[in-house]
Amino acid sequence: MKDNATPVLSAEKIEKQKKITHMLQFSLIVCVALFVDQLTKLLAFAFLPEPTSYFPIIKGVIGFSHVENDAIAFGIGSGNRTFMVIIMLVTAILMVGIPVLSFTAFKKNRPAQICLAFIEGGAIGNFIDRLCVKNAEGVAVVRDFVDLTRFGFANCNVADFFITFAAVALVIILLFIGPQSAFPLKKEWRDEAKKEETK
Repeated sequence: MKDNATPVLSAEKIEKQKKITHMLQFSLIVCVALFVDQLTKLLAFAFLPEPTSYFPIIKGVIGFSHVENDAIAFGIGSGNRTFMVIIMLVTAILMVGIPVLSFTAFKKNRPAQICLAFIEGGAIGNFIDRLCVKNAEGVAVVRDFVDLTRFGFANCNVADFFITFAAVALVIILLFIGPQSAFPLKKEWRDEAKKEETK
């Protein structure tokens, strides 16, 4: 009886160790993304202290600027405190929901978990700004410093890059990458998906 029970216990232990490892990796990515975001904002605003400050990286193309953003993307919600409170509440819910989603719906999808970790780190970074950073009028703002207006985009920060690129990568992964995707590109992924369906 003991011999028969051992492999089952070993498999459970291995699965538990994998879960702990994945959680630690997720947490590490979130912490690194958060650290990089907050550090770059701190440095950018230290070197560009005034709202009129600008430092060109490639003249006429891209540069660093000092922007205190009281809205979300493309200026949506600027000056509307009620709207921004709602956005804060939604963000807080997502910050709790993303880790839960990562270890439930995407527990077997490592690339998706990595993308979700970067989204989580970016979301927390901008959430911290809205809680702790105020402009001269006492309005909660997010510190943006990468000027992409020459490309038709708004000013942004590193957290925005993490969220945007990770979200795009996540969509690609969910559609095409791995056996759990909607339209697996590789035959081996399609075969594995069929095996999972027949279990």
